[in-house]
Amino acid sequence: MWDDIIEYLKDPLLVIKVQNFFGVIYKKSNVSDETCVIHSDRHDHDSEFDIRQHKRVPSDISATSQSSSETDTSSEGREEVECLISNKFWYYVFVLGTMLGDEIFYATFIPFWFWNIDGAVGRRVVLVWTIVMYIGQGFKDIIRWPRPGYPVKKLQEKWAIEYGMPSTHAMVGVSIPFSVLLYTMNRYQYPVPWGIVIAVSWCTLICVSRVYLGMHSILDIAAGLLLSSALLVVLIPVVNELDGFLLTSLWSPLLVITVSILVIVYYPQSDKWTPTRGDTTMIVSVCAGILTGSWTNYQLGNMVASPLDPPYEIIWPSIEMFGCTLLRTTLGFCGVLATRALAKSFSYGFVCALLGKDKNELRNSENSLDNKNKIIVECSYKYFTYGLIGFNTTYIFPNVFDLLFINRPTYYTEI
Repeated sequence: MWDDIIEYLKDPLLVIKVQNFFGVIYKKSNVSDETCVIHSDRHDHDSEFDIRQHKRVPSDISATSQSSSETDTSSEGREEVECLISNKFWYYVFVLGTMLGDEIFYATFIPFWFWNIDGAVGRRVVLVWTIVMYIGQGFKDIIRWPRPGYPVKKLQEKWAIEYGMPSTHAMVGVSIPFSVLLYTMNRYQYPVPWGIVIAVSWCTLICVSRVYLGMHSILDIAAGLLLSSALLVVLIPVVNELDGFLLTSLWSPLLVITVSILVIVYYPQSDKWTPTRGDTTMIVSVCAGILTGSWTNYQLGNMVASPLDPPYEIIWPSIEMFGCTLLRTTLGFCGVLATRALAKSFSYGFVCALLGKDKNELRNSENSLDNKNKIIVECSYKYFTYGLIGFNTTYIFPNVFDLLFINRPTYYTEI
């Protein structure tokens, strides 16, 4: 029974059904140049049988080979599939929705939260997000299930080379909004039902967008939701307690840096090169940098406990506060970009020099598991660069804001 359910949820035609619902029209043409429109719910038995026959591929075939098979027009009459987007509104909604699980979102949401909202909640959310993402990314390279194959057309090629099970976008769609909700509902005075609506809407938008874009099967999404939900049950209370230790212990930086390096070194090995390990390195290093920067602030006495007891009243920004927020955010993001550019250039060249490799030659070399030197350089520079960005986000930039008298008022504790 379970095998039948799994096979049903993996069926690419379910992905096409979602795409059809939101205005993606499939067309197929065979070698005789005849064309017809494909609908996943049509009742033309012969045509549907044709599609089901052609979409079946071995479960262990790589995503790359599946992608190339989509345009195969062999002499046996395999159809070439094309799709048209008839509803641009849903297309742009879901492109924006999938960005809620992209690095651009992380690079803007996380610094903005620390500079303008609440560092205590930020630390906990980032740690939850990092653990959830590490487990999700690791499972991808352990399970090695490909993304939806023929006849599904991917409307976005980014991450297409990665494996698809489980959907880490779905895991982010649970971990970030719901951890924010759970860590703020007893900390601030606001209507919690509205928070639940926002969290559910956020998660739903990300999940549907991944199916709509053809990047995940229904099974990938369901697995991501179940796994991240189970992890949150354990992580929310554990991280809440762990945060205090990581902030106050004298051994915290050594522990954080050691563990973060070990989990990168011993990341699960895939059977092919994918950007998953590099992306995971960035996530882990950002978390390590944020925790180390927060620890430094605490040890230097830059965090002051609030005399009030939660839940705190939300202080909405005045015009002056809004202006400072805009200035902080602008200067901070300029600092992040400058840090990334300088740290990447320095660290990439430095590690290449240690290995005795030409950095330009190595940068242009093939991405493969056999190219050990490139993997070492890529992981090393990403760890240094994004760890430094995390450290600057929580320590350097807030202290610069203090010097410029534009830092946010610390009405409440950051502890």
